[in-house]
Amino acid sequence: MKSWIRIGLVLLFVAILTGMYIYFFVYNKKHPDFESEPAVYRLNAGTVFRSFRNNPEAASRIFNGKMIGLTGPVNAVEQTDSLVTVVFVFGQGLFGDEGIRCTMLPKFNDAARSLSTNEEVSIKGYCTGYNETDVILEQGSIVGID
Repeated sequence: MKSWIRIGLVLLFVAILTGMYIYFFVYNKKHPDFESEPAVYRLNAGTVFRSFRNNPEAASRIFNGKMIGLTGPVNAVEQTDSLVTVVFVFGQGLFGDEGIRCTMLPKFNDAARSLSTNEEVSIKGYCTGYNETDVILEQGSIVGID
């Protein structure tokens, strides 16, 4: 019977250590500061879109999961609830405009809303992929307006 108590105490100790590990290293994990994170690549928006359009697998290996900087003329700014998205359009498809969509950080929503059509802008955002119509960037920030 004493061996069952020892096994139970060891399991309890392991469970407490596991809980502490999850709390300190997973639950309280520091979130990345997307605003101050430097762009790994700085490219023309059209170049990035054509890369994904011509070879999605290769472009995904290069850009996905990285902060990239883009420069180009803004075609539209869309707002859905509290999300503001800057849109670069490079073609028309079956479902409408195709291009690059960058969802902005809340701090940059007002600046993004004030952008006018065909205004040259430099933004950076975290590339999350390509959905066969748009390259998706998230956590975007405005770097410069020309």
